[in-house]
Amino acid sequence: MQKLRRMNVLTINAGSSSLRLGLYSADGVAIKSCGSEHYPAAPTLQAERLHEFLKQSGSEVELVAHRLVHGGRRIKHPRIFNRQVEADVEQIASLAPLHNPAALALMHQCRDELGKNMLQVVVPDTGFYTGLPAVASTYALPTALCERYQIQRFGFHGIAHQAMLEHWQRIRPDLTGGGRVISLQLGAGCSVTAIRQGIAVDTSMGFTPLEGLVMATRCGDIDAGAVFYLQREAGYSLDDLERLLNHESGLLGLSGKSADMRELLKSGGAAAKLAVDLYCYRARKYIGAYLTVLGGANAILFGGGVGENSALIREKILAGMEWL
Repeated sequence: MQKLRRMNVLTINAGSSSLRLGLYSADGVAIKSCGSEHYPAAPTLQAERLHEFLKQSGSEVELVAHRLVHGGRRIKHPRIFNRQVEADVEQIASLAPLHNPAALALMHQCRDELGKNMLQVVVPDTGFYTGLPAVASTYALPTALCERYQIQRFGFHGIAHQAMLEHWQRIRPDLTGGGRVISLQLGAGCSVTAIRQGIAVDTSMGFTPLEGLVMATRCGDIDAGAVFYLQREAGYSLDDLERLLNHESGLLGLSGKSADMRELLKSGGAAAKLAVDLYCYRARKYIGAYLTVLGGANAILFGGGVGENSALIREKILAGMEWL
């Protein structure tokens, strides 16, 4: 296989309402970056931001790497963007309707503005979980139904969890593959992953990024019966339920005030306290489960805006684990 020369890489992370761009040298040094702005349901603004970035720095770009939130069963590993990959992303758009179409539009834009010969790579955020064991990836639904509609635990935040793992492996090269690791990515979205010798064996997010931990506006784990009840008794439509569970729940729904952990920690009100306590309790419960899955842990790693920057949240999550 021909070895690729060292290149300046443009990274594109397209969310449902945000865009992060970064230009990095082959050594991983940031040449230029911008992002984290939120554009409510406005992909045209994402396109404008990318256009401005390329107008200023496009001549320095030698390779483009796109984060694809959901690779489904079609895109399990990084792949060079071509007609087949384009068709695959379109085919699985319904699995991540808020994210994948936005990413695909920016792939097209890069091709149009940088030229069709510009090398673009699509990196699935679900790729780290391709090897999940069946007992972790399978839902207890009829097998034929799951196969027909590709219903399984895909896992998300894989790029972030893999980055944490690789950092730990550099710290402890004496442990094969890093040993037994539990990693927590805590930001607006939150997830926890169990890793054994470099391989993910379970993770909290599932078929979509809704399952698992309490998040900024997502509820995480919930009894599906409660959803049926709201539909039947309160007249919620499918769109209503999707908005409720994804955008009006989590820290925001519990506190009735904010989805920002920093504001809730300053608040001191009873509702804010419950939101923070439940957030930490759910994370601690998952850690306990994954300690059992792994038979212990050599490290518990924290990443993401909350995980990295809030010592108090880390302390609350790990409370009572002195026995480790």
